[in-house]
Amino acid sequence: MDSARLQPASPPQPDQGLPPPLAAVPVPWKSTDPCQSHREFPGALVETSAGEEAQGQEGPAAAQLDVLRLRSSSMEIREKGSEFLKEELHRAQKELKLKDEECERLSKVREQLEQELEELTASLFEEAHKMVREANMKQAASEKQLKEARGKVDTVLFAEFQAWRESPTLDKTCPFLERVYREDVGPCLDFTMQELSVLVRAAVEDNTLTIEPVASQTLPAVKVAEVDCSSTNTCALSGLTRTCRHRIRLGDSKSHYYISPSSRARITAVCNFFTYIRYIQQGLVRQDEPMFWEIMRLRKEMSLAKLGFFPQEA
Repeated sequence: MDSARLQPASPPQPDQGLPPPLAAVPVPWKSTDPCQSHREFPGALVETSAGEEAQGQEGPAAAQLDVLRLRSSSMEIREKGSEFLKEELHRAQKELKLKDEECERLSKVREQLEQELEELTASLFEEAHKMVREANMKQAASEKQLKEARGKVDTVLFAEFQAWRESPTLDKTCPFLERVYREDVGPCLDFTMQELSVLVRAAVEDNTLTIEPVASQTLPAVKVAEVDCSSTNTCALSGLTRTCRHRIRLGDSKSHYYISPSSRARITAVCNFFTYIRYIQQGLVRQDEPMFWEIMRLRKEMSLAKLGFFPQEA
């Protein structure tokens, strides 16, 4: 054993057709990292070169496909934007058209109102002028009737009125009042009950007569269909049984007398005449012509009342 170890190594033998040792084949090293490294074999190098060649061949086609996709997306966005803008434009045009129609309608309404206002104004002016013309015509007709009536009126009666008008008095002995007493006041207050008639006439002349409605009586509760609340008595002046809704009091007397509607109308007509001539005496009435015709109207009311014509509400 020791002699074998001490023998010197035999010299290298010449190449006899065997592959050289691995240490004799150079191996390339690819550094990927300062700290790490790995060995690449020739097969790996061949595969890597083939992949890079395939990628180099597919690169332009993929880039062209991406460009086509971008163009398609851009066109789609552009078309959608165009459609949106068209819809907005159409909506704005529609709203504008509606506003134009509304403005046109309001303009027509305004024109119609202005026309109606003009027509109404013209109609009012025409009606006013018509009323003025009619009033003038009526005034002219009234003046004509007044002139004609003056010619028909008893000149003696008018002369008596003018004389009384110069010095108004309640003295029934003056010609004017004496005539009225004789023709109107006396017959109007001439009732069947003569004694009471005289008292009523004196109270009317002295302005101390009071006419008041009959108060409704408080009746017990009875089962009837209708109750007449007015008092049914005999008229104190005519002596007739009538439904008397009024009664009279003479002066300060507490006594009262039921009177019928006809008797009340006759007394009221005479009281109205005396009230008016008292106004004349006090200077409350100043125009002579209307004054005379008002006295004639009051005389007419007394004449109608003594004949039995009176308002139904009396």
